[in-house]
Amino acid sequence: MHFDRLKRREFITLLGSAAAWPLAARAQQPAMPVIGFLRSTSLAFSVPLVAAFRQGLTAAGFNEGQNVAIEYRHADNQLERLPGLVAELIRLPVAVIVANVSAALAAKAATTTVPIVFATGSDPVVDGLVASLNRPSGNVTGVSFVSGLLGAKRLEMLRQLIPTAGIIAMLVATDTLEARIERRDVELAAQALGQQLIIAPVSSEGEFDGAFTSIVGRGAKALLVGTGPFLTSNRERIVGLAARHAIPAVYAVREFVVVGGLMSYGASIAEAYRQAGIYAGRVLKGEKPADLPVVQSAKFELVINNQTSKTLGLQIPDKLLALADEVIE
Repeated sequence: MHFDRLKRREFITLLGSAAAWPLAARAQQPAMPVIGFLRSTSLAFSVPLVAAFRQGLTAAGFNEGQNVAIEYRHADNQLERLPGLVAELIRLPVAVIVANVSAALAAKAATTTVPIVFATGSDPVVDGLVASLNRPSGNVTGVSFVSGLLGAKRLEMLRQLIPTAGIIAMLVATDTLEARIERRDVELAAQALGQQLIIAPVSSEGEFDGAFTSIVGRGAKALLVGTGPFLTSNRERIVGLAARHAIPAVYAVREFVVVGGLMSYGASIAEAYRQAGIYAGRVLKGEKPADLPVVQSAKFELVINNQTSKTLGLQIPDKLLALADEVIE
């Protein structure tokens, strides 16, 4: 009986040692840093941006699964979910949070210690993300592709394309400061040009059909689609409605033109996320966000879909074709 007890005790001791061994071995290996990749949109929309982000990370010396892990979180355009997702990432914990504008604002409200790298089409100083572009201060820096600041330029291009459009409509999201600033800029530009402009605001996916019916019903002959993650993540729906109502439209980013939109003018979101990947890598190597100036997009691209222009019976002016960086046939 005594012998059995001894054997059992030895067996339990052996079991304990075997269980403890991998833990000890793991403890000796440095833990892989974790990046929290957080966006207010859906996962589907983020796929090409994730690919671009990984390219930037690789350029900085980090490869997912080898020397860095990435935790992905998406709010599916439900902004009220962002604080909970931020809290989840901070609890993990993550070494840096990479986020679009709405997600970055939620992260900034939650932590002053976890580094945050944003990619935004708006002005990060106006949004309150950083104190200044050259000296961000605090725990936040990133990339600005100034998409919303080009609304007046897109209006001008739309007028060149459809010079007979007495009324032009603007589809605007109501979820960000960027969208409100862009709307104001376009309204002021239209006023200066004597261009009649009607605004169609949308705040949820269920409002797109009604917005387009209203735009066409009020006599608009051309459409300017505003910027921001909500509209961009619904690009296929918007492009489809523009086609159904046969209304020529100009967009902020090429992603719309790739799925059949007529024309876009703006910076590359993918390039912004590649730059964000480089910055995330630099933060992982020990640099502080406060010491990394905000990267500003210097190149803007005009993309035209020739097939869509033919479907709409439009002749693209030679002047615009000559300026185009890419013509999709």
